[in-house]
Amino acid sequence: MLGNLRDLLDREGRFKRDILKGNFGLEKENVRVDREGHLALTPHPKELGDKSTHPYITTDFSESQIEMITPPFKNLDETYYFMENIHDIVSGSIGEELLWPQSIPPALPEEEHIPIARYDGSKKGIEAEEYREMLAEKYGKKKQLISGIHYNFSFEDEFLRRVQVQLGDTREFKDFKDDIYLKMARNLLRYNWLLIYIFGASIGSHESYSQKCNSYMKAAGEGTYYFPHATSFRNGPCGYKNLKEYMVSYNTIREYTADLRKLIEVGEISGAKEYYSSVRVKTLGEGDILDNLDKNGVSYLELRFVDLNPFKKIGIERETLYFLHLFLIYCLVADDRRYTEEAKREDEYNTTLVSSAGRMKNTLLMRDGEKVDIKQWKREIFSEVRELLETLSPKEKIYEEALNRVEVRAMEDPLSKKLVDRLEDEGYINFHLDRAKKYLEETRAKEYNLKSYEDLELSTQILIKEALKRGVRVDILDRKESFIALHQGDRTEYVKQATKTSLDSYSTVLVMENKLVTKRVLDENKVRTPQGRSYTDIEEAMDDFELYSGGGIVIKPNNTNFGIGITIFKNGIDEESYKKAVEIAFGHDSTILIEEFISGKEYRFFVIGDEVVGILHRVPANVCGDGRSSISDLVYEKNKDPLRGKGYKTPLEKINLGVAEEMFLKGQDLGFDYIPREGEVIYLRENSNISTGGDSIDFTDEIHPEYKRIAVEAAKAVNATICGVDMMLDQMEEFDERGYGIIELNFNPAIHIHCYPYRGKNRGLGKKVLDELGF
Repeated sequence: MLGNLRDLLDREGRFKRDILKGNFGLEKENVRVDREGHLALTPHPKELGDKSTHPYITTDFSESQIEMITPPFKNLDETYYFMENIHDIVSGSIGEELLWPQSIPPALPEEEHIPIARYDGSKKGIEAEEYREMLAEKYGKKKQLISGIHYNFSFEDEFLRRVQVQLGDTREFKDFKDDIYLKMARNLLRYNWLLIYIFGASIGSHESYSQKCNSYMKAAGEGTYYFPHATSFRNGPCGYKNLKEYMVSYNTIREYTADLRKLIEVGEISGAKEYYSSVRVKTLGEGDILDNLDKNGVSYLELRFVDLNPFKKIGIERETLYFLHLFLIYCLVADDRRYTEEAKREDEYNTTLVSSAGRMKNTLLMRDGEKVDIKQWKREIFSEVRELLETLSPKEKIYEEALNRVEVRAMEDPLSKKLVDRLEDEGYINFHLDRAKKYLEETRAKEYNLKSYEDLELSTQILIKEALKRGVRVDILDRKESFIALHQGDRTEYVKQATKTSLDSYSTVLVMENKLVTKRVLDENKVRTPQGRSYTDIEEAMDDFELYSGGGIVIKPNNTNFGIGITIFKNGIDEESYKKAVEIAFGHDSTILIEEFISGKEYRFFVIGDEVVGILHRVPANVCGDGRSSISDLVYEKNKDPLRGKGYKTPLEKINLGVAEEMFLKGQDLGFDYIPREGEVIYLRENSNISTGGDSIDFTDEIHPEYKRIAVEAAKAVNATICGVDMMLDQMEEFDERGYGIIELNFNPAIHIHCYPYRGKNRGLGKKVLDELGF
């Protein structure tokens, strides 16, 4: 047995810090439903990749039952938000179908119409299908559609090794580690009733689930049946259970594996994974689970009792993860007991009673052979958990917030209590269907955001989201630079800001970065560009004012991106404005270009390989008058749009009111205090970059194909695979060989403006970049 771990909490500061570290993972199942709340009978969506190899998105028992999996993280927030991202990806990829937000299934067809998950014809795929056929025959398909959340946890091995030394334990490390996890498992089984009481969120079912179970429940109309005092239908007699209660020892790994082997030998279960315990000890590695446990020991614990919370979009609260982590530590340091037949019977009695009728008044549970009031036992446990929290004193306040919130739920307001009123008022199908629709709306409203990646520029978030959908692993190498690595199989690609990839050489990037060189390369390839001159001396540029004073010009730094330092004068220029524009350009580079202004509208052609995959007209930053507000006030209001932000982390950028905008308004005899008439549109810049507050409008399907060909030729001229071609067009639907001019090639074109235009169709450029990279 283990020594007194509580002593270490009192005398060892590092122990208190390191005991809060660990590895965390989540697995979650949801069934897909149609808009009426019936089980979706369609195949697993192809858009979500190969379910037999995808590391994050697969199927569970049924083709209609999606399973979402996080990799292990060392941070609970990363775990939570990764699951939210996967949930949103799945939810946005199943068309008009919905993810059912309840553990117990929706309206079901007859058993023969429920589709079992199908895989490829490989040996592994055939075995997976045969296993599901056996489960269907043994338990029924409807029971196998019950869904839930698995919470996976392990300590760092380095931490456990130090604990072993501090306790003076001289056994093999494997044996010590096994005892750590088995003690925690025994206490989790002992207190399983409490966790089910708190997190149970399934109290009934639709009439199509089970006629036998319906006979035990209260009818509430519209096909709704429920247990009035239940906490978790899923963990109760009608839920996800083996056909019998089996005694499997959690005292040692040798006893645990021996007991499971006996059950397999006599045909009670087909294998270790058919043993439906609320807590499993898990091991890593391929091959037989029990052999691996005997040889390598326990790698982590899997908590399997958590119901989907229908009041939360992804089925679990962030605070729940932190409370369960704290409770796992409590199970490590709390008093222990051997797992005997009597202990097993008590645990099963308490779990069954609380699952089916835990909210009845004066409920009595069994503890060490005696009856105890449920409220008294809850108070005692929470007192001990709070004492543990005070001893640990974690710097993260969320542990205390989670404990406070969960304690209220445990003592006064469990999730199951909230469900009773909803099922009685709205009915089983209507309540859950309304929640599912609401959650889909939430997903769509913020579909451009990737949780916990918001600090990355938006194009990178889009690429990561598409990579996760395809099962490509993503490592963040430099968050500030939006620099990532993509891994699939033995392939790795390094990508910066979504479009800087190995597909383009360094020299190609340098050519596009240098406007003067770009212009010369395009001129040599007979691609029309604006005429003009370059300057390295500010005085020389100032002296040439008379050359440009008579017509429209563009003044810009030689090396620039995102429209930075560019000033455009469409209809001539005065000397003071010319001087300011030259100074702005030289403020960003030692070489500037002054070129003719080409008339027409500016369009961004996004080229990948031999194809134009998106075209946008970028409308310069503007406001529309209401007859009452000044330009400054109108900009302030327009910038409130949640789609507008700063640093390319939202689909649109906030409008700035700076020197460039002031100069452009001055050219119109206007200022920031001017009050536009109602409906009057005031442009604040001539250049139309989204980065300066412009609006993006998609024209991919309207532009004449000859202009698309020219854009591809321009990209090829500089040997670019991914390229943004900025082209001025007098007209877009008819071709005129003199009616265009290419004003810039962009080596790092943003993909987000083509995916979330101000107006128009999402062109899915994240998909196209990954396609070109070969993922």
